[in-house]
Amino acid sequence: MKPTREEKQRIKKLRQLIEYHCKRYHEEDAPEISDQAYDSLVAELSALEEAYPEFKVYGSPSERVGGKPLESFEKVRHRSSQWSFDNVFDGVELASWGERLTRILEKSDIDRRAELDYCAEHKIDGLKVVLTYEKGVFILGATRGDGVTGENITQNLRTIEDIPLRLAQSIDITVVGEAWLPRRELERINRERRKKGEPSFANTRNAAAGSLRQLDPRVVAERRLRSFVYDIDLIGLGDTGIAYPETQIEELKLLSKLGFHVNPTYRHCRNLSEVIAYYRDWEKKRKSEEYEADGIAIKVNSRALQEILGYTAKAPRFAVAFKFPAEQATTVVENIILQVGRTGVITPVAKLRPVRVAGSTVSRATLHNEDEIKRLDVRAGDTVIIQKAGDVIPDIVSVLKELRSGKEKPFVFPEKVAGCGGDGRIERIPGQAAHRCVTLGSQLQQQRKLEYFAGKKALNIEGLGEKIVELLTEHNLISTFDDIFTLTKGDLLNLPGFAQKKAENLLASINKSRKTSLSRLLVGLSIPQVGEETAEDLAEHFRSIETLRKASGEELEAVAGIGSITAESVYRWFRDEENRKILDRLLRQLKIAAASRLAAGKFAGKTFVLTGTLSLMARGQAEEKIKALGGSISDSVSTRTNYVVAGQEPGGKYARARELGVTTLSEKEFLKML
Repeated sequence: MKPTREEKQRIKKLRQLIEYHCKRYHEEDAPEISDQAYDSLVAELSALEEAYPEFKVYGSPSERVGGKPLESFEKVRHRSSQWSFDNVFDGVELASWGERLTRILEKSDIDRRAELDYCAEHKIDGLKVVLTYEKGVFILGATRGDGVTGENITQNLRTIEDIPLRLAQSIDITVVGEAWLPRRELERINRERRKKGEPSFANTRNAAAGSLRQLDPRVVAERRLRSFVYDIDLIGLGDTGIAYPETQIEELKLLSKLGFHVNPTYRHCRNLSEVIAYYRDWEKKRKSEEYEADGIAIKVNSRALQEILGYTAKAPRFAVAFKFPAEQATTVVENIILQVGRTGVITPVAKLRPVRVAGSTVSRATLHNEDEIKRLDVRAGDTVIIQKAGDVIPDIVSVLKELRSGKEKPFVFPEKVAGCGGDGRIERIPGQAAHRCVTLGSQLQQQRKLEYFAGKKALNIEGLGEKIVELLTEHNLISTFDDIFTLTKGDLLNLPGFAQKKAENLLASINKSRKTSLSRLLVGLSIPQVGEETAEDLAEHFRSIETLRKASGEELEAVAGIGSITAESVYRWFRDEENRKILDRLLRQLKIAAASRLAAGKFAGKTFVLTGTLSLMARGQAEEKIKALGGSISDSVSTRTNYVVAGQEPGGKYARARELGVTTLSEKEFLKML
């Protein structure tokens, strides 16, 4: 069957439109349509090209969706050796590197001290990739491998939307870059993995590397990897009229003109003092970017001097990596203990020999579940690498098995745990990697529920933390949620450590929390499978607790973002007789604000971007206030952004807002708008 004229035109226009929106999103950080809308355009193009394969062209946007799975990766030999950089960790080591460069140049009868300038770039913590183009067409993508031989991951790299399939010029070129995963994308992937009972990725680099090692390109496409290109290995300019770059700065500009995604944060530094200033600047604000950077890459700017300086056996002399303070450290696992959560789920935790990492001292690391312990093969007495990437409790990345003494024994889950109810027996949850208490309702579990109910994510009762909850339960003053609201000053004054003022402050906090939102209440009830996002989805859909508690399983499953497992869990919770009684008593103590649609409020239709560190209000509070007034939150600045709220060290989003003419607000200006 031949396509109609209209279908031919549709195919052509779809390609043009998809490429346009791809550029707006990835190159200009100014998306005009949602991800869902973009995906539907690609799906339509794919369907038309499948129906009429004669109209499918090489480099079509539909090819980024991913092809059939591969059985294995073939080895490819690099046309040019792939080097690693030597590292420096402070200004003294950096100065020593600079002095070595000067000595080498002087021995070469070239006194270039005054001419040594540098290009400083972010050292992206991703996976190094080598991209080869012939006549401007992408033909091969490979991993670094051992520097001589890598693996052919072309199919996977084709799914990365800012790796061009065709260049702006018909030239032969081999370039080097980094494939990386945005922080927000890591959070999304890990949420999905946790829902499936799978271990979380420790960091964006692990996730990027793990994604590109997938044999199925469709899996890679779903993970929305990005890329930066920063170096030219080989180039044939032919009769294009393009001049060969004489400096690293010129090289980056040429790469950008050819269509590659180049990180715009690079800087020309006239001396090492300016390099150090660049380093210190980004050491403070690197978290404002959507990628992980573990340092800065410093290169002698002149290509001619790079050639003279040359290479050692393993690294270029003309370049070095100046690393940021480590977010990983090694320590010893002193013991593995089991913690009982508020819903009865058992979490194994490694007690560590205290060690400083990422600016704080840590003494424990989460092990997630039994499968994660087996995957790591972690044992008491092991030396491990731990990583802290913003979380309070770090993860164990790997075990240094070479350091084992032979006394370490595999950890075996016991049959009973003291923190569980009944006789303490535990069981593995069918179809999941987690264990749980067979009998729920132990005092410890109830304390955890009460702590969570009073916590910042739920009712936010200031002063009612872990120790106070423990004290109140030990004296039989509270056992269920509603008991909190029946406390009197006399009850509190009889407790150790409570004087008049402390008792009055706690009661004031309790009374303040009586007025709350539906989503906060749902979080505080400790319904299995219901966290902050799910609670917001349920609140926005049902808008009242009475409507929600009467909802059928089918009605719950119909809510966007709610799966069958979560729907079943919510349905069962509200059908439990004891839960219903507790909720009835609790509702007599609370005033639940009606959940409003996003369209209501003075911020209706307005899009906000928050950047930098907010000092007058927590970021979560700011986001809640914006949503409560009808506004929406975005992670990127575009022409559709109405306001950018800038805290301390705002970074690239603030600069982007100024460039696009988007209104920027200080914290104080933002607070005046509320």
